[in-house]
Amino acid sequence: MSVNISAQDVNKLRQVTGVGMMDCKKALMEANGDFEAAIDLLRKKGQKVSASRAGRDAGEGVIVAITSNDNKKGIAIELNCETDFVAKNDAFLGFASQIAQAALMHNPIDLDALLATAIDGKSISDITVELIGKIGEKIELSKYVVLEGETVVSYIHGNKKIGVLVALNMPSNESIIEAGKDVTMQIAALSPVALDKADVDASTIQRELEIAKEQIRAEGKPEDMVEKIALGKLNKFYKDSTLLNQDFVKDSSISVAKMLDNVEKGLTVNKFVRITLGS
Repeated sequence: MSVNISAQDVNKLRQVTGVGMMDCKKALMEANGDFEAAIDLLRKKGQKVSASRAGRDAGEGVIVAITSNDNKKGIAIELNCETDFVAKNDAFLGFASQIAQAALMHNPIDLDALLATAIDGKSISDITVELIGKIGEKIELSKYVVLEGETVVSYIHGNKKIGVLVALNMPSNESIIEAGKDVTMQIAALSPVALDKADVDASTIQRELEIAKEQIRAEGKPEDMVEKIALGKLNKFYKDSTLLNQDFVKDSSISVAKMLDNVEKGLTVNKFVRITLGS
């Protein structure tokens, strides 16, 4: 005997699960009107979809970067999907925001701990599976970073593909936060490889020197001048590619280090994080 499924029942299930009306009706019919069984069926559907999409490339998505109310801590996460269309989906964007807020609130130690963190009684991992069932694409939480400091400022580039966190060495006030925002935008635009000269790893320095030497030799310069000119090019690399030595984008007559010192004597960046979607 067939069970009569009312529109009210279907709508109630839709409100609870977020799944489309037709899928909710099918689940209720299959479960003979048992609401909890219908929820289980829809969750299993999500798991099946998740398994079927496991090998797919999730190269689209968004980055979310936020800070605590006291500006002492910042977090950034990357949530991936398969298409740009889904990356702009309200449910997907809302979930990314929820993950970021949960990370900020519960301070999980790593990505696995974040996936186990609960939102409204369900783990982020389980909610991800459910969302896969609703949307029909592979969804994956791939990055989670935390930055702490006296003042932490966050920035997301307009397309949500680049996120930046910056930790400054002094307690926050309006001018320090404003300076921090300028620095985050500088990092997003110019992608420095390190904070200062001393922070550039040895392999990068060696690579830059070798490239410079080859260029100089190709220009026909005498061998006894190659080393000296290469060191000059390395200094230019430091100026272009390390944050504190870069020209400040809003005033190229001063460096980022000088801009910060002008805002507050001794103000500087202790650390920064720049994450790009898919890298």
